[in-house]
Amino acid sequence: MSKLFALVAAGVLFSGLSFVVAAEGGKEITITGDGLCAKCALKETKTCQNAVIVEKDGKKTTYYLEKNQFFKDAHTKLGLCTASKDAPVKVTVTGTCEKKDGKLVLTPTKAIAKAE
Repeated sequence: MSKLFALVAAGVLFSGLSFVVAAEGGKEITITGDGLCAKCALKETKTCQNAVIVEKDGKKTTYYLEKNQFFKDAHTKLGLCTASKDAPVKVTVTGTCEKKDGKLVLTPTKAIAKAE
């Protein structure tokens, strides 16, 4: 029984580490979470900025989306600017992620879509 517990614990540890490495290493990842504006809803930036809050194991992580060709469409057409903390837009985003100035910044490489 103790061997099984040790294997499960190691699996959980390494799966969490791979998530952190992917988030900080510039590798392509796909996230699904609550999309909203970091200026209008979160009051964290001076200009409109798409953000996605992902909750995993009770911990919330905020990804700030880099402004590129997918940014404007998602911000207006998907309603991220008018979304609130109480009524966010569920979105799925695929892109490369890296840490900049202590924040996780995701550069979308595919269209930002409403999560199903």
